[in-house]
Parts: sequence; structure tokens; C-alpha cells
Amino acid sequence: MALVTQHQIQKFHEDGFLVLEQFFTAEECDSMRNQIQRIIAEMEVPPHCRTEFSTKEEEQLQAQGSSDYFLTSGDKIRFFFEKGVLDAKGNFLIPKEKSISKIGHALHAYDPIFKQITHSPKVQELGRKLGLERPVVVQSMYIFKQPGIGGEVTPHQDATFLHTEPLGRILGFWIALEDATRENGCLWFIPGSHTSGITRRMVRAASGASTCVEFVGSERAYDDSQFIPLPIRKGGLILIHGEVVHKSEQNCSESSRHVFTFHVMEAKDTSWSKENWLQPTPELPFPSLYT
Repeated sequence: MALVTQHQIQKFHEDGFLVLEQFFTAEECDSMRNQIQRIIAEMEVPPHCRTEFSTKEEEQLQAQGSSDYFLTSGDKIRFFFEKGVLDAKGNFLIPKEKSISKIGHALHAYDPIFKQITHSPKVQELGRKLGLERPVVVQSMYIFKQPGIGGEVTPHQDATFLHTEPLGRILGFWIALEDATRENGCLWFIPGSHTSGITRRMVRAASGASTCVEFVGSERAYDDSQFIPLPIRKGGLILIHGEVVHKSEQNCSESSRHVFTFHVMEAKDTSWSKENWLQPTPELPFPSLYT
């Protein structure tokens, strides 16, 4: 069976997203989930690094921005926590495995299981079908969306955080490792919203500023009624155009919504913004998707 049809690729260009059910097997999903449990078991988090992860702009600036831990996580495997899981001294109020919001941003480079998934033959074939000539992997994240406390992710465009010249060169691969439902915080999209550019950028602040990053411009006001939910079963893949507007609600259910996601840039005739928070390093230049 063809991985993806021309019709689906056309739909991706129209909508800015594409749902491919059962792209990965249950075994592949379970291998990622098991591996992340091993990584958490070995996790040592120095208290000063216990930055809580937030998507609200001010908190984002304060918590992520003032934290070198976030800014230097592009070529490492690091841990970010939900709000309200740490006491004033930075100690966990709930078990650590239930408190993590996400792990990023270089699982694809340093962990054998996640590396294998990122560069799997079917992902490479999909890249070729999409016409990517020189795709490189810029970052990856394991997102937990914990039961009851998994925070909402407000409407955004990935290119706000991963800016390229020209735009239209960033593509997200979002893999459901468990069923993502309306109850546990599936993604919502505004179809066709990837065609109007971006109005907001997160950039590295000038040295000496009180935060490490700042926002330039502001997010458009979005009409809630324009969003459509995209529930997807375990093993499904959602392709996300870098400028499509998407969000997810808080997880109020009893079940988690684990996801592995990574972003690819078409490097041919593209420049990566020097102002992006994420920068390739001598230790980890952006690796080619194609092996």
C-alpha cells in the first residue's frame, strides 16, 4: 500500500495538515514509551533546572526565558515540568514520572530508539513523496500531556519559534503513542491557516536582557469556531505545516496522551534564523533526515 497518495499530498497543501492513521505500529509506539520510562528512571534534575513549562506568554518569558536550561537544550535530552508539581524549594509534590510535561530537544540524535523512528524508511519515503530535497531534523520532543494536569497549548504556529527565510520550510511530524481524543487533549487546527504568514516571533533577546528570549509582534486573535479537532489513534501521524494554526486543550481526563514529535526543515535554499532560540551547535549540526 502506498504510504501517501497524491490526493493526500494535495490535501496537505490545501489544509496545512494531514492525518495518516496507523503510520507506525503498536510495537513501535510501545518501544518509544518503554524507552522514555527508562530515561525518566535515570533522570537526575538539579533543583535550579526545574523550570516549569508554560505556554502563556508572560510565564513563557519568565520561566523559559530566564532559564539557560531551556536555551541550551537544543543538543541535549532535558526535562520540563508541568505547573504546580513542584513546591517552593523545587521538590516534587507528585511522582516525577507524573510531573513531566516534555522531554527535548535532541532525542532524535542521542537516543537509539527515537533516532531509529525519526529516520525510519517510511518517514524518509514520506519526505521524498512530499518533495523534500535536503530535509534536516532541527528538534524533537516527547510530550506527555499528563492526566488531569496536562496543560493547554494556546493557538500558535510552529514558525513563530522555528523561523526560516523563506517561510514554508518547516514541517512537523506528530506521532500519537496513545489514542489522542477530545477528552485527553487532541490537536485542533484551522484548515487553510498556513497561507497568511506569521505575525509573531520568539527571538533570542539582546545579551544583558532580563530574559533570554522575547516575542516580537503579537498573535492574531483566532475565532474558536474555526478550529476543528483531529482525534487520532495510537500509531497515527499528523503532518503539520510550519505556519498552520493549531492548539490543544488541557487534559482533564484520566488518561495521558503521549506523543513523539519532531520538526524537519527543507535546507535547500533556506536560511535558519540566527535569532531562533534553537541553534545548531558544533556538537550537533542539524542531521539529514535521509540516511
